[in-house]
Amino acid sequence: MSLWIAVVVVVLGIWLALKAVGALVRLALVIVVIAAVYWLIAPHLGLPMLWG
Repeated sequence: MSLWIAVVVVVLGIWLALKAVGALVRLALVIVVIAAVYWLIAPHLGLPMLWG
């Protein structure tokens, strides 16, 4: 019986890890998009460039 509990816990842990990685990738993509939009728009609006 404890083997089944261990299997369920391992599968649940793997599933949660994949969900966390997916959320981090999505967050990184949003940050990259925001940085790209700022990089394109800032010179036209007279805003300072944060890098480069």
